[in-house]
Amino acid sequence: MLRNVMALMLGSVLVGTLSACVPTDPKATATPAEPAAPAAPVVKQPVPEDFVNAYAARQDGSFTVPAVPEEKIPPQFKRQEVAFASTDPVGTIIIDPAQKTLHLVTAPGKAMRYGIAVGKDGFQWAGEALITNRRHWPTWTPPKEMIARKPELEKWKDGQPGGPTNPLGARALYLTTNGVDYGFRIHGTPEWNSIGRNASSGCFRMINQDVMDLYDRVPNGVKVVVLNADGSRPTALKLPPPQPVKKAKPKATPKPAAAKPAATNAPAPGFPTMTAPALTPPNLGAPVGSPAAVAPVPVMTPAPVAPAPVTPAPAAPAPVVPAPVVPAAPAVTPAAPAVVTPAPAPAPVPATPAPVCVPTPEKACP
Repeated sequence: MLRNVMALMLGSVLVGTLSACVPTDPKATATPAEPAAPAAPVVKQPVPEDFVNAYAARQDGSFTVPAVPEEKIPPQFKRQEVAFASTDPVGTIIIDPAQKTLHLVTAPGKAMRYGIAVGKDGFQWAGEALITNRRHWPTWTPPKEMIARKPELEKWKDGQPGGPTNPLGARALYLTTNGVDYGFRIHGTPEWNSIGRNASSGCFRMINQDVMDLYDRVPNGVKVVVLNADGSRPTALKLPPPQPVKKAKPKATPKPAAAKPAATNAPAPGFPTMTAPALTPPNLGAPVGSPAAVAPVPVMTPAPVAPAPVTPAPAAPAPVVPAPVVPAAPAVTPAAPAVVTPAPAPAPVPATPAPVCVPTPEKACP
């Protein structure tokens, strides 16, 4: 009996000793928990009212968003809910630059589709990013590289305030990849007719009414996937190559005026300059080359002559041609000498026969 009691006592001591090695704190025995997965972003689901007068004018704070003619928007670029097969979780944005579309996954197999404008040649990129900031009527500050390409943007080097003419439009969603902001945005635009084109410098433009709708549906932290140009899914970030900076053309320096050659008849240095007296132009009333007036030849009256065997026939008196009367020419200025018209040649004067000499007491004939 004593042996049984001793055995029981020994067993109790052994059990008490073993129980002291087993931890009793449940925290010490619990399996370390895995880090909690980030909560999926809550996306506002579309309702029929979201598509009624989707592009009408609307007041937004102190600014008015102008209406967009819906009939001029291509059907594939209008805001609409579509079937969309994707394995991405709800809240993911898929951008297809080739199709110029942006899809927001709203449910398995469904998405909201918007038309966009993408980067023009040399500005395309692909990869994944996160929306890390969102702003109403954002300020736009052009980067230095853009100012170098377009010097007229120098006036906005410190930022253009938000407003209807601001290139970022009514809303902007800022994208970063691995914590780095490469300058890419999803934003509105006043140039609604650029939707469906390669028109931007790497950002994704949306009609102002559409970017306002997207802004209200997604919070910060949403993942954005930009597909490759062929529609395939990117495996790494592909950035556009650096753009060459156009150097401003230097202003042309005016060339010094060439020295004029010295005049041939210029006086030698040190001698006084002689000024020729002004000459009064001659009276050009009579045309140059006109014949001088012919004075009439006096006709000698012959004395009575004794009858001779042969009496020659009296010669006809020579006709006297009066000189043509030329009207006085107007005064001619030295700058424009008058054009002189030669006068007609005078008619030939017939020769006058020599008079017959009749001797008289006062004069003998030769």
